[in-house]
Amino acid sequence: MRFETKAIHAGRSIDPSTSAVTMPIHLSSTYERAGDGSYPNEYIYSRIDNPNRKALEDCLTSLEDGFDTVTFGSGMAAISSLIESLPADKPRRVVMPDDMYHGIRSLLADTDIGTNFEVVFVDMTDLTQVEEAINSAPTGLVWMESPSNPQLKVTDIQAVAKLSSDAGAYSVVDNTWATPVLQKPLSLGADFSLHSVTKYIGGHSDLLLGAVIAKTDSPMLARLKAAQQAKGAVPSPFDCWLALRGVQTLPLRMATHCSNASAIADFLKQHPNVEAVHYPGLPEHPGHEIAAKQMSSFGGMLSFQVKGGQEAAMAVTAKAKLFIRATSLGGTHSLIEHRASLEGVHAVAPDNLLRVSVGIEHVEDLKEDLLEALE
Repeated sequence: MRFETKAIHAGRSIDPSTSAVTMPIHLSSTYERAGDGSYPNEYIYSRIDNPNRKALEDCLTSLEDGFDTVTFGSGMAAISSLIESLPADKPRRVVMPDDMYHGIRSLLADTDIGTNFEVVFVDMTDLTQVEEAINSAPTGLVWMESPSNPQLKVTDIQAVAKLSSDAGAYSVVDNTWATPVLQKPLSLGADFSLHSVTKYIGGHSDLLLGAVIAKTDSPMLARLKAAQQAKGAVPSPFDCWLALRGVQTLPLRMATHCSNASAIADFLKQHPNVEAVHYPGLPEHPGHEIAAKQMSSFGGMLSFQVKGGQEAAMAVTAKAKLFIRATSLGGTHSLIEHRASLEGVHAVAPDNLLRVSVGIEHVEDLKEDLLEALE
């Protein structure tokens, strides 16, 4: 099946008891045994597995062309579980990008993950730096985020995945921003593709869910599945049902997100009050050629820097009407956010940078809103 067909059919079947086309929500926490003590439908307890969760995991596995998927109650639960699932025979050393989701920095600073693992930050756009970081000491995991949050740096996934593999390290790509519509990290050589399903896959800003898709069976995948079941950070049946509903329109939504973001990026780069625009679809973006090679389009996320510093940037968010001042991304609404003030003490974003999640409203309305906000 092609992607658009998989998004609608993968993981689902007609309900055998009612012939319903849409999968019902299975809220039961437990399941009856047969008279001989077996479980005829393989479900035991909802923390261990649930029909809605299984359907979503099967769907995401298909969309990413992977081997198996493990879902969690949030993107951060997926991130922390993946790091902690590094097998005992692998070095507790992780190479991460210097520009990345600030929640991971908070995870490292505020929990024991930061003390149990050695973390090295590197500019992932510089392959020489990456190779030196991976090979300067035994490394267990290499973390990629492409495009990165919030400065939209582009990593050559295939090259970094090979460097990781050659060094005996696992590699993971946070594919939340690109989605499997635009980018297939597993096909580029990564061992795992990670998503905050809350964002584009869910697509409507109404659920919390994370997922890790594995390229092959491995000890790390086994530990990840054990962590899901034993630690219990599982998504609810309703959130899985919502994600399955949302993923059906993912290809259509991404087409509009991408076209709108491209038009907004072109508009912003010509505005006299804009200092810089970060969007890999712009030919002048330093990662444009690599992005064009590994992505089918350039995504719905961009960031830009306002002339005049933090005060001027905050003034733009205050004047915007259609662009909602809110955290998160990937929903139908356009969102705008001053990242440095949100990230706080762990901030690496410039103080005049605004991150934009371009929604699926009419692009001319969005341009007009930004034009007024930038005056």
